[in-house]
Formats: sequence, structure tokens, C-alpha cells
Amino acid sequence: MSSPVQDQDPLFVHRAFASIADRYVFTNHVLSLGIDFLWRRKVARIVARRKPRLVIDVATGSGDLAEAVLRACPETRVIGVDFCAPMLRHARKRGLSDLLVADGMCLPFDDGVADGVTIAYGLRNMENWAGAVSEFARVLRPGGLLVILDFSLPGAPLLRGPYRFYLHRVLPYIAGWIAGDRAPYRYLGESIERFPSGEAMSGLLRDNGFTDVAATPLAGGISSVYAASRE
Repeated sequence: MSSPVQDQDPLFVHRAFASIADRYVFTNHVLSLGIDFLWRRKVARIVARRKPRLVIDVATGSGDLAEAVLRACPETRVIGVDFCAPMLRHARKRGLSDLLVADGMCLPFDDGVADGVTIAYGLRNMENWAGAVSEFARVLRPGGLLVILDFSLPGAPLLRGPYRFYLHRVLPYIAGWIAGDRAPYRYLGESIERFPSGEAMSGLLRDNGFTDVAATPLAGGISSVYAASRE
């Protein structure tokens, strides 16, 4: 299966997220009406079933998912990794200390060291999705768990049309007013349009070292959770 087309500039992505770091968490919670908390808890519950010793949370940002996984798995070591240092400052404010500034495309870990890799709303922003998924497979032990949470487009036409209008015409203005910068949120809508979902994402995972792929749409397909085991 060929990889979907990507054209996002990693330097732009870094600048965009650094520019909204101070208001990123608040903005996301407002825009999702708090539902993002529930979605991250769902991911944490999936991880907890495996009783992992080490989980790497890639693109951890302000640490929302890393914190949720720690709460669900108090005996687990969770290392948060992000290439945007301003975002990690906010993760430290919430009490997280096991944090690294690093690129998810080139993780600073040996092969097969992790029992789990998680990533929430980060894969979509990476320069090469297939390359990133292959890197996640590299650091996972055989049988290790990958869980991806990211935005997707609803499959039902009655939801898809209004949601796309919201993404491109409403969200940038509301979020720009809250966060003080519209550009990252214009990019958000564009990136969701390009990002593979459903069977396309499942195929991407299978092509890059994963089996037993399960895809679960959330809130009618606004977001999706993908769980898969490393071959």
C-alpha cells in the first residue's frame, strides 16, 4: 500500500505549536467541550490492560495522555517525548518529570525497549507517517502495543459536511481568539483532511510492522483510536 501524500513542513509545525503552547491545553478543552479527557482515558484503559513496564508517549505535548496513562498504570514508567520544548514546560507544571526533547521520527531509545508506545494528536503532524510508525515499531518489543489517538473525518455525510465547515470556517476564528493565533488552527483543519483514517490507517500500520489492528471511531468519527501489536 502506498503512503498517503504529505507536505507539512516540520519547522512550521514546531513554530505553530510553540506559538500557542501557553494556551494550547485550555483551547483544546474548550473546543472539545472536555470530551478529549474521556478519549485519553480510553487510551489509558487500553494500555492498562497490558500491564506495561515502560510506555513511551510520543508527541506528549503538555502531557495530557502521559498523565492519564500514569493514573491508569501507577506502576508503569511513562516517558514523554516531544520536539517542542515550550510544550514540555507545561507538562512539567502538571508534575511530569520523565520528559525528553526529541523528534518522534528518531527516538533516542534502543530497539525493543518499550512495552507500549502511545501518541495523541501527534502522528498527523509528523513529516512522514509511515516512517514514524516504523520508528514506533523499532522501539517496541515483539508483541508490544501501539495506541494512536487522532482526529478523523466522520463517515456519515450528515456529520461530515457540517464538521468540515466547522474545521475550516469556525474553528480557526474561535481558537484564534482564545489562543491569539489563527494559523495553527487553519493548519489543523488542513492536516485532518490529509490524514488517513479507518482502513487507510489500519493498512498503514500493517505495512509498517503491526498486526491485530483495531480501529475505533469516537463521537461519530471526529476522532479515532487505533490499537495494534508489534510483529
